[in-house]
Amino acid sequence: MSSMTHPLDLKNYTLPELEQIVAAWGQPAFRARQLVKWLYKGAGAFEDMTDIARPFRAELSTRARISSLEVSQVQVAADGCRKFLFALEDGNLIEAVLIPEEGHYTLCLSTQAGCAQGCRFCLTARGGLIRNLTPSEIVNQVLAVRRELSDGLPLTNLVFMGMGEPLANFPALVRALTAITAPWGMNFSSRRLTVSTAGLAPFIPRLGLEARANLTVSLNAPDDETRSRIMPINRRYPLQELLAACRAFPLPHHRRITFAYVLLHGINDALDHARQLARLLRGFRAKINLIPFNRHPLLPYEPPPPARTLEFQDILRQANYTVFIRESRGQEINAACGQLAGEQSGPPTG
Repeated sequence: MSSMTHPLDLKNYTLPELEQIVAAWGQPAFRARQLVKWLYKGAGAFEDMTDIARPFRAELSTRARISSLEVSQVQVAADGCRKFLFALEDGNLIEAVLIPEEGHYTLCLSTQAGCAQGCRFCLTARGGLIRNLTPSEIVNQVLAVRRELSDGLPLTNLVFMGMGEPLANFPALVRALTAITAPWGMNFSSRRLTVSTAGLAPFIPRLGLEARANLTVSLNAPDDETRSRIMPINRRYPLQELLAACRAFPLPHHRRITFAYVLLHGINDALDHARQLARLLRGFRAKINLIPFNRHPLLPYEPPPPARTLEFQDILRQANYTVFIRESRGQEINAACGQLAGEQSGPPTG
């Protein structure tokens, strides 16, 4: 983590680590618990931490800092989705999407600036990977969006499906998930957290062992030839290796792995693909999300006709899978699945 010669970004550390840090500064361990309480309530300055002694607050201002993300732009879609553009301290841009649901909000957040996975149907991949986000940059998306909420609806669900491959930034992801779920942090329910992966097989079992979250695997094809064509990661971790990693994921009782399947007309939406998929996932406690491709002028794909999507779903349902067709949200502001690019995109509309 950061060198001790620079102000420490406190949100990059877990509570036990902060207890060690404040002890090295000659302070009792309970000071760390006071700090995290304020950090995850959204305090912006040490002066706001009124139950911490003034001399220690002054010392903190020289040794540490409270990082935050400022909203550079908000775009609002007709369906109420809001896309937030954040400028990082080094000038790079990331996006997060707030999705209104019945009685609550879901936030789709990013773990990397850009992405190295190269999925052909994803706009984020076109720019390649710029860098990993720090744990604080991940959790600060949640805190920044919370500050924007004013209608009384709670933010209860987080999905790590924005820019980047979460498992490719594994150490920062685990630290962020720890702070988000810990009673000393944001205290989110792990049942309401979902991490999506394109298929970094070695990290899938580790995710279940080192953090608490639901798992979504972006599958998108039932055979290696088709999947390798649209998802280069499949050449490194082909389907059998990926599915073996999914079987090794320590799945809590009453939970299922979600397999996401982006439907690309003429590529992976044949009814025989549905039959192959049903055979491939046999034996899994699984849920399948079908996602008709979200059009974008920079990407050469089309969604299937609605009737084909329904036929595809019906074949899987007849094989006794729970199958949902994911409604596309925020399309006109490029906030839908696969459309986040972290680019300045015109004047704000909200």
